[in-house]
Amino acid sequence: MSPPLSAALASPHRTAPARLKAPAQVAIVGATGAVGREMIACLEKRRFPVAGLRLFASERSAGRRLAFRGEALTVELLGEDSLAGSDLVLFAADAATSRRFAPAAAARGAVVVDNSSAFRIDPQAALVVPEVNSEALEGHDGIIANPNCCAAIAVLALAPLHRAAGLRRVIASTYQAASGAGAEAMDELLQSTSAYLTGRPYRPRVLAHPYAFNLFSHDSEVDPDTGANGEEQKIVQELQRLLSAPGMRVGVTCVRVPVLRAHAISMTVELERPLTPEDALALLARAPGVRVVHDPAANRFPMPSEAAGREEVLVGRVRRDLSGPEGRTLSLFVAGDQLLKGAALNAVQIAERLLAS
Repeated sequence: MSPPLSAALASPHRTAPARLKAPAQVAIVGATGAVGREMIACLEKRRFPVAGLRLFASERSAGRRLAFRGEALTVELLGEDSLAGSDLVLFAADAATSRRFAPAAAARGAVVVDNSSAFRIDPQAALVVPEVNSEALEGHDGIIANPNCCAAIAVLALAPLHRAAGLRRVIASTYQAASGAGAEAMDELLQSTSAYLTGRPYRPRVLAHPYAFNLFSHDSEVDPDTGANGEEQKIVQELQRLLSAPGMRVGVTCVRVPVLRAHAISMTVELERPLTPEDALALLARAPGVRVVHDPAANRFPMPSEAAGREEVLVGRVRRDLSGPEGRTLSLFVAGDQLLKGAALNAVQIAERLLAS
């Protein structure tokens, strides 16, 4: 077993955390999954200065070939010494893989950006959405965590409101797409929908319940003491950390819906100071990473179908919460691409900020 993060980063053999320089030797762990593939696409689309790119995966996927800048790269089997010589390592694997391999890569001087839940609450690892808290990158200790996809999407809308009027409480319900459970869940949604429409039986393989024309509580473990599942707990903790608001009250209900790609979130927020819907919309329109979609006359508000493939998070349906007549509560609706701002894009943007610093 690998040492815990604190032990690995305190090792006397550790190289000091590198300042990321261009061009960089880049590695992607979990390259064949949905997020890993998006990381490759983001590096190419955004013209990230890559000196060399190596792709790693498990034994099941090793040997496959993926395209990058017109070249077919062979996916390698991830081993103990695979990441030696890397300047930047993007992890798109599960938390166990990240815990095993990320500390060693950071100890050798690589900058690690991890998309799993392994280090998000670890005080030694920065948790970053660049548009919201890029200052957390200063003095990073080698490992930078990508937030939970819903936390990353929600915080882009919450941060401008928090800065202007102070957030006291957030009540949210998520509508999470198949992309959040990976490529196999996306395929299960397509296959089960086809079976449903043609009257054929379909037995779920990836998720616990029928997916086509159905929705169900997020499939993470439920804490018997609190009743909250793991996804809900992540969002609560990570929003508090991203906004530097440990006392902010957050309640979340996470639901998986039959949408292929892009999550949506309904939120009602209680503020320290009154804020009109008009002022909130003006703040959001100026916020980086946000695109306001708010047309009550046409009933056009954020939708997953329009958020899919888009870098910005869509925000709209901003209105006064009628249950809070004192004017300190607002309701809003957001939609964002889980594979992009909720995962791969945010990781690449973190690397871009490090290059610019």
